[in-house]
Amino acid sequence: MERSYGLGTSSSRTVAAAREVLAGNRRGWRALLPFTGPAFVASVAYMDPGNFATNIQGGAGFGYRLLWVVVLANLMAMLFQGLSAKLGIATGKNLAELAREHTTRPVALAMWVVSEIGAMATDLAEFLGVIIGLYLLFHVPMLIGAIVTGIVTYAILALHRYGFRTMEIVIGALVGVIAIGYVVETLLAKPNWNQVLYHSVVPWLGGSSSVFLAVGIVGATVMPHAVYLHSALTQDRIVAEKTEHVRKIVRFAYVDVVIALTIAGLVNLAMMYMAAAVFHATGHSNVADITTAYRTLAPLLGGLAALVFLISLMASGISSSVVGTMAGQVIMQSFVGFTVPLWLRRLVTMAPAVAVVALGVNVTQTLIVSQVVLSFVLPVPVIALLFLTARRDTMGAMVNARWVTALAAVGAGAILGLNALLIWTTIHPG
Repeated sequence: MERSYGLGTSSSRTVAAAREVLAGNRRGWRALLPFTGPAFVASVAYMDPGNFATNIQGGAGFGYRLLWVVVLANLMAMLFQGLSAKLGIATGKNLAELAREHTTRPVALAMWVVSEIGAMATDLAEFLGVIIGLYLLFHVPMLIGAIVTGIVTYAILALHRYGFRTMEIVIGALVGVIAIGYVVETLLAKPNWNQVLYHSVVPWLGGSSSVFLAVGIVGATVMPHAVYLHSALTQDRIVAEKTEHVRKIVRFAYVDVVIALTIAGLVNLAMMYMAAAVFHATGHSNVADITTAYRTLAPLLGGLAALVFLISLMASGISSSVVGTMAGQVIMQSFVGFTVPLWLRRLVTMAPAVAVVALGVNVTQTLIVSQVVLSFVLPVPVIALLFLTARRDTMGAMVNARWVTALAAVGAGAILGLNALLIWTTIHPG
């Protein structure tokens, strides 16, 4: 099958630099550079507007007490994104392609449908984030904001014709904007670091509302489409000629994952502890949406904090919307062998966000519900990834060690357990 995901190709310069590294002619930090990028693209999914919604509501409503969920979700994200990267490098195929090959057609179609639902939920959250930012910062009507967002994201998507590296640089720059924004927010909010450290490692769950948010945080952090996309980003970026080269590329991919997702994890922690320090600690625990958060920030911390918050939100929405569209192309073509032009997918995936705005639905609550939907979709790619990376006939010499498979199984079990807990607390509240 000819691939046309719209991801771009590796430049001859990047490939040549990678060959120099594999030949042992380039060492130190310069050896890492040709292999960095895929994890930073995937990491955008871990800092999307859904994270803003769940983390702000979690911090405002429960203070620092749900920080441990963010830490746990980020560690699981590192594990699953690392396995996805390894799968693409070791097999030359992506997760969706291999899932299709190892299942019956009805199962593959069912996986595709579920994954498309997840992609739609993702795109809904991302679009709404930018629309809210444009409305609050420039007073752009939300319907107009949806059109502007669609145009901007499509323009960035069009850069794929210039290769992997161009897209990676643009996405990396937007990640930098988000990260810098939360460095500023941290300096302004002055969180209680003892509480941050304590609640980052000590678990706590209260009633059904906190469980609902905990599941939403997992859904907003470990993203189904990012798990699929990462394997597609690495499957033919640098093609290894020897098994020892495969091992080297995988090691570099792991470093890429650790660096990118550490940044994403710190941003997520900052989102929540900022809300805890600014809103919960000052009696504003009812701050439950992005608009209220913005309007409450200004009198509490000043206009700079509110401005930085919105700029970060818009950078988050634009970058994650681009990545979500790329993932949607991978999922569709790999599962069912069918693809559509990027502009058409961009137009179709705008529809739910436009409908939410037109109907006057609470946009932040919609964001949170979309993240819970993602948490229920997540077991599909995670279980497929676990199954495939544990198979020697698929992975060859790069098959998972037993302890890695066991750790991934625990992570998948934690996700399923949180989902089951959500259902139970919803049926039996109190």
